Amino acid sequence: MCPVKIKKLDISFRDESLVSINFTINQSLALVGQSGSGKSLTLKALLGMLPTGMHADIELDSDFELLRGETLSFVPQNPFTALSPLTRLRDHFMVDRERQEELVKMVGLSSELLDRFPPELSGGQLQRMVIMLALEKTPKLMLLDEPTTALDPATRTLIIELLKYLQEELGFKMLFVTHDMESAKGLCEDIVVIKEGRVVESGNLFRVISNPQEDYTKVLIDSNFAHREFRT
Repeated sequence: MCPVKIKKLDISFRDESLVSINFTINQSLALVGQSGSGKSLTLKALLGMLPTGMHADIELDSDFELLRGETLSFVPQNPFTALSPLTRLRDHFMVDRERQEELVKMVGLSSELLDRFPPELSGGQLQRMVIMLALEKTPKLMLLDEPTTALDPATRTLIIELLKYLQEELGFKMLFVTHDMESAKGLCEDIVVIKEGRVVESGNLFRVISNPQEDYTKVLIDSNFAHREFRT
């Protein structure tokens, strides 16, 4: 599959420009920035889920089409709120049981968990279930919104390794939205750093991290995330 090239992504509200960026997803791209930088708006624009009143102008320089649920899938930040607590996990899926069994093995879980309710699973298990949902129709591009934020360090590493494995096996592209440089380093080849809806630095992730050109990027790299709330 050719790179996914977002030639133009402009988001506005009442003629005020909120985001104006472009980027190319060769394999896995980290979109990094502080809170309020425009990361979430970018995801919502690609998913066609912007709040009422906001407008997105997106131009793709490729044959790729943004079809949510078909070519495009989404892994949200918090697996604890992504699933209905009163619905068995099996009933969250639109695919048949045979496909469910394939997917649950692919993410390293027991099929027995499919008959449980979300509150009965750990955070790591739930996140793998959410990843399963994103793989139902074998997407070409997976959008990930801080999928490791609520996890402890060991589980975070497991999820990153799982995503790398799945990408190798299935061949989809990834746009990984985060403020966590450590997770980005473990998963992505390239990086785009945004501030107030504009690109301030981009390129090979390890080159940017080892030799950042912008003070804003240096602040992100030096930030300490040790005080996050973890859920196991």
